[in-house]
Amino acid sequence: MAGVHSRYRLTMITFVAAAFVLSACGTTTQTGAPTSSSGSTPAQVGSYKVGKPYKISGAWYHPREDLDYDQTGIASWYGPGFHGRPTANGERYNQNDLTAAHPTLPMPSLVRVTNLENGRSVDLRINDRGPFSKSRIIDVSHRAAQLLGFDRQGTAKVRVKVLRDESIQLAAIARGEVLPPAPASLPTDGVQVAQAEPKPAPVVQAEAPKAPALVHARSPMPDGLIHMEQPQATNVFIQAGAFTDYQNASQLASRLQPHGYVQIEPTAISGQSFYRVRIGPVESADEADVLLARLISDGYTNSHVVVQ
Repeated sequence: MAGVHSRYRLTMITFVAAAFVLSACGTTTQTGAPTSSSGSTPAQVGSYKVGKPYKISGAWYHPREDLDYDQTGIASWYGPGFHGRPTANGERYNQNDLTAAHPTLPMPSLVRVTNLENGRSVDLRINDRGPFSKSRIIDVSHRAAQLLGFDRQGTAKVRVKVLRDESIQLAAIARGEVLPPAPASLPTDGVQVAQAEPKPAPVVQAEAPKAPALVHARSPMPDGLIHMEQPQATNVFIQAGAFTDYQNASQLASRLQPHGYVQIEPTAISGQSFYRVRIGPVESADEADVLLARLISDGYTNSHVVVQ
């Protein structure tokens, strides 16, 4: 009888172990940063930080809140050499998370990064400062570079756009504020739900308007999904300056002639006319790096890389 009980216990242990293995094999792992057990609130988003202006290698950077940020430029990625090190907002860098470093955006923010060369885009959480080079617009994690398809070549022409609602939520979470629950949605499978008879609203005395409540959108964490867009034909330029007066732009263009083909491009920003002075297009990111370094060395310290 003792032998029967022993076999029974062994059978039960084997069954439980097998069930555990099958359960683990059926789990879907998100490629983004960890979430809480509810799946709606990040387990860690670091502390909220904007920061004061700072200077790196002779260049000034001015961090600020910018929910309308939408820029194009060249992206790079960083990985093993920084894995496990502290980030600028107090986290530990994990090269396998969907995060990125940006020189000026608040931490944390959520941005959508699009590789203009292949149309791939992913959402990334800003939790670090960098890259400290005027030829780069953002530094993404190794995993992000893999999903965007440029981990092997090291750089790519990208568009970086802040996701407004998700960035507001991340900032609130990082400050320790409590988010309202997501509104319940009605089923869409044809099942009708009985609605209670509405009661007349009570008469109340008018009060002063209050600040709008924080809108609870989808989870503010990266979801690991690759969004596909149409690839865009783009060129790389070095912009040395932008002026409201054409004469000033023309004078700078004349001085820059020895550095390459110079263009003066008129544009309008918020109803204001500008004349941008650019050199290019250049063939590659490496060529842009060399030209930019030469311009800065010659005193044109406001020069930077643009993609258009």
